[in-house]
Amino acid sequence: MRYISTRGEAPVLPFDDVVLAGLARDGGLYMPESWPQISPRDLQSLQRLTYAELAARLLALFAGPAIEEAELAMLAEDAYRSFDGYPDVAPLTPLGGNLHLLELFHGPTLAFKDYALQILGRLFDLVLSRRGERITIVGATSGDTGSAAIEACRDREMLDIFILHPKGRVSDVQRRQMTTVDAPNVHNIAIEGTFDDCQDLVKALFNDAAFRDRTRLAAVNSINWARIAAQIVYYFHAVLRLSTGENRTLGSPVAFAVPTGNFGNVLAAYAARRMGLPIAKLMVGSNCNDILTRFFASGTMKIGPVFTTLSPSMDIQVSSNFERYLFDLYDRDSASVVGLMRQFRETGAFAVPAERLQQAGETFTAVRCDDAATTATIRAIYEETGKIVDPHTAIGIAAARSAVLPAEMPVVAVATAHPAKFPDAVEAATGVRPSLPERLAELMQRPERYEVLPADAGTLRKTIIGRLGGNWGTGREKGASS
Repeated sequence: MRYISTRGEAPVLPFDDVVLAGLARDGGLYMPESWPQISPRDLQSLQRLTYAELAARLLALFAGPAIEEAELAMLAEDAYRSFDGYPDVAPLTPLGGNLHLLELFHGPTLAFKDYALQILGRLFDLVLSRRGERITIVGATSGDTGSAAIEACRDREMLDIFILHPKGRVSDVQRRQMTTVDAPNVHNIAIEGTFDDCQDLVKALFNDAAFRDRTRLAAVNSINWARIAAQIVYYFHAVLRLSTGENRTLGSPVAFAVPTGNFGNVLAAYAARRMGLPIAKLMVGSNCNDILTRFFASGTMKIGPVFTTLSPSMDIQVSSNFERYLFDLYDRDSASVVGLMRQFRETGAFAVPAERLQQAGETFTAVRCDDAATTATIRAIYEETGKIVDPHTAIGIAAARSAVLPAEMPVVAVATAHPAKFPDAVEAATGVRPSLPERLAELMQRPERYEVLPADAGTLRKTIIGRLGGNWGTGREKGASS
């Protein structure tokens, strides 16, 4: 498998180079040159696999020949062994009728990001140890990516990790899961601004060729294709479990409802559909920061103000992964993508023609769910089922319940975080304050370590260079083999 940039000017790369590259050098995002295909017979052969075995089988389609399936199998087994419920680390639970919940909060930091980042951390180790190199990871988080990335990368000798979060715009639990990690290679930075500001800073560093080369930058955000590839797995897992648990015909259509701000999670579902998974519809759940909902309704993507909501991980107005979908929507015409992204950067908006919007509507619908509706959904699910869900998951459920689909079609809402990560919102809705798992019971008492910086790329560059030390520059320092 080879990888091409959405903007058409970057070198074509194999998978192991894409893992380290993150953002393409032309400012675009890497995509597989073609979508691997899973036939109905192939799908049937996957049915008896554990989650780790399924991950290795599917990732091998994207990683070969750079990384063999046997290596991926060992890596995946190691990654998921610590998840709650192992080996079934992504339970599918019924919510009544045809609605199901895919629980993706059983990893070490209680969020869906663990399912990909525990893989990515090990991929970094594998590739870097082969090459005798060292990298600097810089990532932005709206809440969950940061803690999951830090947990996956902490104490690894071949890398340093810098995570930017918007100051005062993540929950206390989310912040402390990042800032209480005591590891020499972990660096937390609170940016005075929004998540979009953090994301812009990361892109600015990647687009600075001299800085990028000097520090050997790599990405953990979903601009890194390996993140998306690893997230594809749980959509296959859900469809396979549905057919096993309900004696449904494997290959019958399924719909997914996905709460998303940055479009990475639902893009993985779209990729699974392109590979042949029988997904009939993808429902995007947005909060008040509804740029995606507005696009799928009108065909116009226009930046608005960033509102603070009960679902902070989705407080985003620039969905960086949407460029990958545009690339496919425009039949992989890089020139069209470049034009749209330039217009978006210069004016804050772009529009697609009616025929493109119609094509998008064949796969996607989108729903806006404000804080009042989010709270009402959390309360309703608790009263109906006794189950407590977090605000992001509630938005996915609200999107699922709004869908107009055939009565017999199952709908899977994706549960993206443990409710204890957002205890105030959950308690206000249900009267019950969810507790953190025992392994995190002392989280709120642990000392924090982070630095506050303005949303300025120059200041951030100086800070990173200062933390790395003056002898950085070749990518082979700090114990890397010669």
